[in-house]
Amino acid sequence: MQDTIDKEILDYLNELFPGFNYELKNFLAQISDLKEIKKSETLMHAGQYLKHTALVVKGRLKLYRESEFGDEAFMYYLESGNAGALSMLCASRQKTSEVTAKAIEDSTVIMIPIQHTDELMKHHQDWYNFVIETYRSRFEELLEVFDNVVFKNMDERLEIYLTNQFNSLGTNRIELTHQDIANDLNTSREVISRLLKKLEQRGDISLNRKYIEKSK
Repeated sequence: MQDTIDKEILDYLNELFPGFNYELKNFLAQISDLKEIKKSETLMHAGQYLKHTALVVKGRLKLYRESEFGDEAFMYYLESGNAGALSMLCASRQKTSEVTAKAIEDSTVIMIPIQHTDELMKHHQDWYNFVIETYRSRFEELLEVFDNVVFKNMDERLEIYLTNQFNSLGTNRIELTHQDIANDLNTSREVISRLLKKLEQRGDISLNRKYIEKSK
């Protein structure tokens, strides 16, 4: 454990994790490190042993499962103020990751070593509550993904996906390729291109070379 508190980490914790009490924030700022992840870099590969749990303080990460053939199944995004739910309890039990986490924009994360996971759960109620709430939130997101796959056709899934993208980023313009969307929705680029064109013809969106814009 470090002897001193990392002021930059503490500032991030004060800004993005106000539910943590003074003792917890100081402890995390003492044991953790900051990690910068460039766009398209991978933070965690499926099958890799978990050595840290991560708190996202800048940027955006995409979590997905990958088949043996390289197909991707999108799960959810991690943004500022989010944590990697799957690593928060499993990390201290010498388990491997079952998902891949990739930065879709330049990101910064607080890396918490796994050897402190049990201590955090046992001795810091705010951390325990945060873990439970994180699991609940991620479970609800996965249920939504499941419902969309099982109960909705691709037209509806695409509209929901785009709405979630616009809302989560707080913008009317998203930089995603047709292949990016196809990967997230586990379909072909040709299908996505055809459905996006229909939405454009309907006046819902405007398609541009490097971005998709929501019509006002």
